[in-house]
Amino acid sequence: MIGMSTRHILLGLLATGPSHGYDLKRRHDERFPQARPLAYGQVYTTLQRLVRDGLAQVDGTDSDGGPERTMYRATDEGTHELARWAGEIAPPAPFVANEIFAKVVVAILAGGDPAGYLSAQRAAHMERMRELTAVKAAQGADLATVLSADYALNHLDADLRWMNTTAARLTTLTAEVDAA
Repeated sequence: MIGMSTRHILLGLLATGPSHGYDLKRRHDERFPQARPLAYGQVYTTLQRLVRDGLAQVDGTDSDGGPERTMYRATDEGTHELARWAGEIAPPAPFVANEIFAKVVVAILAGGDPAGYLSAQRAAHMERMRELTAVKAAQGADLATVLSADYALNHLDADLRWMNTTAARLTTLTAEVDAA
């Protein structure tokens, strides 16, 4: 998720009460099923930074029948920071850094096959859209999973429309790139 801040997500998970890193990682991966799973190292490094910055604090230890784990909880400052972040409007990108467009232009510059590249990229997008549609249709898919898949599908669909438009304009684009 672009712009998603691991520190703020962990603060959000701590808002429900004290937790240890293992539990935070598990809950992150459950709540954000379409996001890249967090690595344990990232969780513990982020927790240490939250403590350093006064946004979380150690809240004792818990063994729960297994190894002893450090419990963390959000501080009042952490709760305020979370509320500030959650209320921030995500700015629409003023300039779109589009890797697909960059590769089309490079293919034109290098005498490659921009139409072939766009065709292959469209096929990859279509395959990913089929995978996400299957995830949504899966028995027992929860609403968070469905909404996450919908978000990705809408972005992939916009990319596909852009690729189709670009493919239709390749002759003009090639002339402009060659002339520049």
